[in-house]
Amino acid sequence: MKSIVALVGRPNVGKSTLFNHLTRSRDALVSNLPGLTRDRLYGTVNWHGHAFTLVDTGGLAPEEAPLQERIGEQTRMAASEADAIIFLVDARAGLHPRDEEIAAFLRTLKKPVLVAANKAEGQSPDTAVAEFYALGLGEPVAIAAAHGEGTTRLLEALPKTPGPEAQAPATDDVPRIAIVGRPNAGKSTLVNTLLGEQRVVVADMPGTTRDSVRIPLERDGRQYLLIDTAGMRRRARVSDRLESYSVIKALRAIQEANVAILVLDARREISGQDANLVGYILEAGKGLVLAVNKWDGLPGERRREIRDELDRKLNFISFAPPVFISARHGSGLGELLQHVNRAWSSSMASFGTSYLNRILEKAITANPPPRSRGRRIRLKFAHQCGHNPPRIRIHGTQAEAVPQAYRRFLENTFRRALELEGTPLGVEFSSAANPYAR
Repeated sequence: MKSIVALVGRPNVGKSTLFNHLTRSRDALVSNLPGLTRDRLYGTVNWHGHAFTLVDTGGLAPEEAPLQERIGEQTRMAASEADAIIFLVDARAGLHPRDEEIAAFLRTLKKPVLVAANKAEGQSPDTAVAEFYALGLGEPVAIAAAHGEGTTRLLEALPKTPGPEAQAPATDDVPRIAIVGRPNAGKSTLVNTLLGEQRVVVADMPGTTRDSVRIPLERDGRQYLLIDTAGMRRRARVSDRLESYSVIKALRAIQEANVAILVLDARREISGQDANLVGYILEAGKGLVLAVNKWDGLPGERRREIRDELDRKLNFISFAPPVFISARHGSGLGELLQHVNRAWSSSMASFGTSYLNRILEKAITANPPPRSRGRRIRLKFAHQCGHNPPRIRIHGTQAEAVPQAYRRFLENTFRRALELEGTPLGVEFSSAANPYAR
């Protein structure tokens, strides 16, 4: 296991900026708006041949602030599980009474704590850190996270804890699952219930999640990587710059994922935005699982209505049957992960060329392609040309002239024969010479 270092401090002292700099990423949202970070965000820092896990946390503010009790709980959990703590303070603002309260809390943990006086650009290091000696947590380090100043000294001053040699994680065989949907559909509740802990902040208000949070999950002996995302509304309703950034990160999470779980709220009508999200997932070529949440306690009439809505509004994804769940109570989650496993397996499957050609031959025998401009279309050869999603290329004479209806027929034929579930299937046509002719 890598050693864990948690970033702790008041809101807006630069924790997320330092997180991005040290992990060499842009995973954490950064803004001048205090209280931006709410959930624990994990990243890897590679330093002189060793790696450690860095945890960004929400700012510790008075609990009267909105959601602050839950944010503070997340921060305290991060500090408790850490091997060492970087306590960030603001060198421009100077020592704040809240800093002293946080320092008192950190002392109770009896863990190595390094005070980092951020925003120290333009000051001499001695001046920047002078008043923070009063915290009684050892010698502070002056840094400027936005410019990378002093971070080398910060890393050198960190308590050395055993850790493995730095290496790129092998995640090719671990399904990456993006949890997406409209605001307040229950995405974070689903993540917490799957994990069996309050890993991300949940509140009965839309927009609680702002960042895309990546969390490992082990279930029934299998590893997954969950990506909780911010709720996505129609573009016309997104006026706040911060929400725009959150939506962009959610869309990037879909691109990063192998499978997307689209969480629908059974107590709300299926909207055009839900259909747009389905379209984006399919366009990105990702596996898809529909999770209809808040199913518990629904009257039979509403259940029939939601099934009719699914058939009517999302009939173009018949390959992804809906799973009816209650994220809060945990019902249906076993079935949900079974569908995720099938979507992952389908998207990564490999098929023999001879088998694909037998399917093609039977399809053509049962339903020959129509003529194009009086000329006969001859489809001669099929082979797999990609994964995630699976793609099949068909070679022949005038193959590019195959009409759309016949393309759909072949796609559905291959999908049934290959028993694909929860994944798009790309069928391409080429009139070029057969690459396997020799």
